[in-house]
Amino acid sequence: MPMRLVMKFGGTSVADGLRIKNVASLIRGFYDDKNEIVVVVSALSGVTDELEKEAKKASEKGDVAEIDLFIKRLAKRYHDATKEAIDDKEITKKVIEGLNLKLDDLRKSLISISHLRELTDRSHDYLSSFGERLSTPILSGVMRSMGLDSISLTGGEAGIVTNSIFKNARPLFDITNDKVRKCLLPLIEIKKVIPGVSGFIAVDKNGVITTLGRGGSDYTASIIGAAIDADEIWIWTDVDGVMTADPKFVPEARTLPVISYLEAMELSYFGAKVIHPKTIEPAIQKGIPVRVKNTFNPEHPGTTIVKAHEEIKDIVKAVTIIKNVALINVSGAAMAGTPGVAARVFTTLAEADVNIMMISQGSSEANISIVVDEASLHKAINALKSEFREDVVKSITHDEDVCAIAVVGAGMAGTLGVAGRVFSAMGRVGANVRMISQGSSEANISFVVNEKDVEKTVIALHDEFNLGAER
Repeated sequence: MPMRLVMKFGGTSVADGLRIKNVASLIRGFYDDKNEIVVVVSALSGVTDELEKEAKKASEKGDVAEIDLFIKRLAKRYHDATKEAIDDKEITKKVIEGLNLKLDDLRKSLISISHLRELTDRSHDYLSSFGERLSTPILSGVMRSMGLDSISLTGGEAGIVTNSIFKNARPLFDITNDKVRKCLLPLIEIKKVIPGVSGFIAVDKNGVITTLGRGGSDYTASIIGAAIDADEIWIWTDVDGVMTADPKFVPEARTLPVISYLEAMELSYFGAKVIHPKTIEPAIQKGIPVRVKNTFNPEHPGTTIVKAHEEIKDIVKAVTIIKNVALINVSGAAMAGTPGVAARVFTTLAEADVNIMMISQGSSEANISIVVDEASLHKAINALKSEFREDVVKSITHDEDVCAIAVVGAGMAGTLGVAGRVFSAMGRVGANVRMISQGSSEANISFVVNEKDVEKTVIALHDEFNLGAER
């Protein structure tokens, strides 16, 4: 039965011309089966990182010659991808002409930043948007060369409107849903066009380009899918789906055929990079299944993310790792019974723009343990020391040689003995637990271990819950 599908293709799926051509062939197969399709496209692999680095260098060095070399390299990559992907010479010419206009705009913007020696968040979003704005026209051009009717749109042109918090904008759903429907539904329902939409980027109410945060192309797909009432949202990536563990640590790890929205959110927040943490939110509102599939192994069914986790009997589904984190301990005997200390800690870190990943507080109230991204450690420590100079807090220490591990599964809620099995397995391999945290959802138990203990801990937990066995 034909479906309405939103398909997002990640950077590795569109890394070069041959891969873009492969993606277009996949789309054509599903379109020929009478499905209505909207395609969301990421930047070519690694390009967004390059854009951000070049923008930072331009603001610090102001080297126009270096900017010109960067534009030349970027132009070659996109030109080569276009020529490799598109067989029709006339379409190739038109696509390259459009790319050149965008590349010239990018060059002028970088030079402006180099003169000003200032990179604002607004400028950052504008510059980092070019990766998707350059890749989407190529895929759309390939589809046209294959005889499909396709149009290239930016996220803003497709109707996604956000607030003006640059680098991590949030959609204004009341406006967005209406605009996306008015833009895309006539294209897919009446004109039978396949819209190619640039992921990751949108506009605010004033038409200024914003971004949805790194990895935001998944979020774009989910926003569009919810707005147009898609039957499914497909996230095409370079793995077969969501796995029981990182196969680099556990070779026996297997693909999970079905997980719940709740489990997917827990896994994505705790290190599973297959989907963006925000992806599930719009899909939940409409109850739309999200399917994770492999562009390079399209016959594999992948992982389907659905609403009703209560129908899934397994206790633990996966073990996931967060690397590059740091553990901060805030302690002091006078903290016990002193109101407002925890609030001051959290407020101080929020004002320093530090995201808290995990929290734990002992019943004595004399210690608060916090996990933050390693990149935010120093500003977190400085902010806390400034806040508690002469106060109840007597010690603020940290440790960077740690990793966070989460054991995830909706079936854990109300199931006795799960925590006991987790920590017994860790005890057997001599892994030392530095901090423990469990969310109110009871769908995960997360803890911090020394970095040297990570591999043996993950293997032990994977074995304890027999996650490698087919269910």
